[in-house]
Order: sequence, then structure tokens, then C-alpha cells
Amino acid sequence: MIHRETALKIRKAHRYLGLFLGIQFLLWTVSGLYFSWTDIDEIHGDQFKNLEYQPKAFDSLRSPTAMPIAGGLRTIELRDLGNIPHYWMNNSQLINANSGKVRDGITEKEALYVAKNYMREGLEVIAIDLINETGKQHEYRKKLLPAYVISYKSDENIKAYVSLIDGKFQTVRHRDWRWFDFLWMTHTMDYEGRDDFNTIILRAFSLLGLITVFSGFLLWFTTSPTLRKLVAKKINK
Repeated sequence: MIHRETALKIRKAHRYLGLFLGIQFLLWTVSGLYFSWTDIDEIHGDQFKNLEYQPKAFDSLRSPTAMPIAGGLRTIELRDLGNIPHYWMNNSQLINANSGKVRDGITEKEALYVAKNYMREGLEVIAIDLINETGKQHEYRKKLLPAYVISYKSDENIKAYVSLIDGKFQTVRHRDWRWFDFLWMTHTMDYEGRDDFNTIILRAFSLLGLITVFSGFLLWFTTSPTLRKLVAKKINK
């Protein structure tokens, strides 16, 4: 049987480990509850999008092979910018599909047109801004820049993002998404970029959590009166 002094040391280690890890365990539990009780489609902002939108069809377009693009055609997408068809070619060039003119980017007016197509009717635009760079924790991280940010009048603080270079509707962000993103950060413990599940701090806390659980089992084993009686009976036989 483990001596009383050893049992006290195990109890002390278990107590301090629990205190140290308790806040993170609470964050894991709260974030997990939030994830399980939320609709992921609503987090993505589907309730603010025009999900029935169908891109317009165009006739009499210039042949893509006749466009001034070096190195040959590898990929192509069609963009509707203010009722004017454009090609997005090789993920690098935006070209007017009627005139063949190469574009450096889209205008604010065209960005508003794109956002209007993809967003729900009735939303009132209150501002449009251009961003050229974002940090690792920005809500528009890891997406094409520069981009227009269209802000809407709403308690949800809705923002739509349209990339300047290719004229594509990128994403929508709102209050609940930001809460989800914050809790996701606390869940993954990636406080720099949000999305890394292999951080050293997460691995360390996971191992410490496992040690805390085992120390609890060991503490029960060393302090259980029932087990003591069973061990004593076995020794006395």
C-alpha cells in the first residue's frame, strides 16, 4: 500500500494540475457546447445570402484563345461585373470578354454589384472600404487581397468581401461567426492563426490533462477505504 506521505504528494499534484488546467478545460467545454448547439450554415452566413442566385448567361463572347494571355490557357472562369462578362484566366488575369481589355481590378461600383447578387435583398449598405493586407487573426485571413469590404446596417455587424483582383464574392462575416471564430481559437489553442491543430501548447495541455486524469484515478486508489480493507485482508491471510 502507498504510504500516506506519497498519497499526500499525489493529492497535491492533482490539485495544482487541476487548478492550472481548469480554465482551459472550461474553455474546451464552453466552446464544445457552443459548436454543438449552433447551425454551421448560419455560422457561414447563409441566412444573409441570396442562395437562389444563378449567374447570368452571356452570348457572343470573344474566344478565350484570342485573349492577350501569355503562356497559353490553363484555367478560366466567367465573371459578371455590372452586366459585362469577364474572363478570369489562369488565376492571374481579369479580361473583358467582349473587348479583350485586360483589367487591373474591379471598381467599387462593380464590387457593390457583385455583393448585391450574392447577398439577401433588403440589406442596406452603409460603407465600402478597400483592404490591402490582413493579420493572421483577421476575419478575412487566407483569402485573396486586395478586397472590398461592404458593410451593412444590422445588429449582426454584417460584412461581405469581394476581391479586387478577380471580382469574386469571397465570403460574409457577422457577429455569430466572430463568436464561433473566437471560441474555435480557444478550442484549438492556436492563438496566432486559429486553424493549427498541431500547436505545442495544445499538445502540452492535452498531455497534462491526461496526467491529471490518471493522478485522479491514482488518488482514488490510494485513499479508498474499501481498497484499503481489501488489501489488508489479503495481507492478513
